[in-house]
Amino acid sequence: MRLLPLTLFSICMFPQIALASTPNVLFILVDDWGWRDAGIQGSDFYETPNIDRFAGRSLRFSQAYAASPVCSPTRAAIMTGKHPARLDMTIWHEGARAGGPKNRRLLNAVANPDLPRTEVTIAELFQQQSYFTAHIGKWHLGRAAYYPETQGFDINIGGTYWGAPSTFFYPYRGVWSKSDPELRYVPVGTGKPGDYLTDKLTDHAIRLINEQKERPFFVSLWYHTVHTPIEAKPDAIAHFQDKQPGVIHKHAVYAAMLASLDENVGRLLDTLQQLKLDRDTIVILTSDNGGVDFPSGKSAGAPPTSNSPWRSGKGTLYEGGIRVPLMIHWPGITQPGSVCDEPVLSQDFYSTLATGIGVQGDEVPRNDGVNLLPLLKGEQQKLPARALFWHYPHYYPRMTPASAVRDGSWKLIHYYEDDRVELFHLANDRSERTDLATTYPARAKELKQQLDQWRESVGANVPKPNPDWSEK
Repeated sequence: MRLLPLTLFSICMFPQIALASTPNVLFILVDDWGWRDAGIQGSDFYETPNIDRFAGRSLRFSQAYAASPVCSPTRAAIMTGKHPARLDMTIWHEGARAGGPKNRRLLNAVANPDLPRTEVTIAELFQQQSYFTAHIGKWHLGRAAYYPETQGFDINIGGTYWGAPSTFFYPYRGVWSKSDPELRYVPVGTGKPGDYLTDKLTDHAIRLINEQKERPFFVSLWYHTVHTPIEAKPDAIAHFQDKQPGVIHKHAVYAAMLASLDENVGRLLDTLQQLKLDRDTIVILTSDNGGVDFPSGKSAGAPPTSNSPWRSGKGTLYEGGIRVPLMIHWPGITQPGSVCDEPVLSQDFYSTLATGIGVQGDEVPRNDGVNLLPLLKGEQQKLPARALFWHYPHYYPRMTPASAVRDGSWKLIHYYEDDRVELFHLANDRSERTDLATTYPARAKELKQQLDQWRESVGANVPKPNPDWSEK
């Protein structure tokens, strides 16, 4: 099985067609959606016909990266175009407030739990261009004073500081766990027993698109799925329980969650087509980090997914934790059914969308991303050479505080606990199985210096020694 099925084109070189001056934008962000979690991405078990259909209309990126291996930092990067380290938003909201474990060698780096109101968000740029703006679903970027309606959105439906619902079924409220007894809820209106959150969020998106179809809109639809708790509709679960498990993927409940996601992506695409908005609406479909490949108390007893061939998953700086699906349909710009192999980052959406809706040059606030439009339009086949950086100075299951840099095919991970580094050559070792740090010490030293300089340039907070820690 090919990991990237052959499509019409496999390079970023397309004919140039005039760009609509005020295209609508539907930005769909899936939570914890792993790189391989779709049929078009190579799954041998999941069924995603609508996402696969969308990929056939879109430009698909084989090397798209989330700004962080966890949720809130990536979301902050999307909203501002800035690296999470520059914003001091390097861990999810609750994690920043809690401060991290006290029984480890290091103390987690200090982190900001709230998206600063001083930042000019992408939603505020849309408002400046007279767009209707709506946020629907997961927010996870701060307390009430920092909710979407304070950050450039005309309407906020469901966005709170909670990172995950206690349940995906109506009334979408309950206690997360004994250790986290705060009552969580997703405020999305009335319903009835059996209603499913992914459906409800899509209902709101479709309603707003219908109501605002006569003016340009920016709808930010950030699903809670496929984050834990791993819960799905009984009939969908039964379907996958009766299906032969795949070699790579086999979790029936997770597959059923993805099936609901896929169904709702199909509903959105059909709505745009029925309203004749599909020719003037940019649709972006991506994830905030890699898939969860380890079991938890809310994962129905098994690892929800596998990111193979990429190593590991969410919360780590290996490829499985940061490489994500990305599909962009931009009418008149992207070539249907094409694949682009250029590495891109979450930060790149900011300048790309700002330029695409008419924000001129110097009017685009300074940020850490690049404008992808020349790449999407075929004016250039590659982006200017750049190194990519990640900074996760926190503990996570299977990962200690670390930072990483990728420059070309070389990738280095630096661990804070023991100052250890790992060096990989992704072109020859995509699964990051062979550490080359001792084989190529000069290259490792060069990348480490590059990483150090970058951390200093963005003012990255780093972990501090824990004065109460003991090896005993």
